[in-house]
Parts: sequence; C-alpha cells; structure tokens
Amino acid sequence: MIRLRVKEIAEAKGLSIARLARKANLDNKTVYRIVNDPFAETSTVTLDRLAKALGVSIKDLVEDAPDPPPIDE
Repeated sequence: MIRLRVKEIAEAKGLSIARLARKANLDNKTVYRIVNDPFAETSTVTLDRLAKALGVSIKDLVEDAPDPPPIDE
C-alpha cells in the first residue's frame, strides 16, 4: 500500500496546508484530503505539483506501507 508523506514534509519545511496549496496551484480541498488521508488516491500531476512546491522529489512523497489486516466478518 502506498502512503503519502505530504503532511510530514510540509510541517518540516514550515509550510501550512493552505500555503502549500497556493504554491502548488492546487485547490485547498485537494491538499487537505491528501494530508488528512495519506492513503488517498491522487494523480501523478498532483504529486508532481506538490513535490515541486515542497522542493523535493516525488519519491520523497511516497512511502511503501504495509497493507491493513483483513476485516473479519
């Protein structure tokens, strides 16, 4: 499972989510969704904009996370 590290990197660079959204030329709702749900699906275009706004590589935004355990019914 892929996990996005946008929140951690933005915080480390002292960027608020609203400022990051402006720098990346993205809608605030899009960035808030990604920050609040790091497992959310997003486009490569969005990842590219976020990476450029944060001054990092796209690879730095992506982390391989273990799959959640199956839900027993």
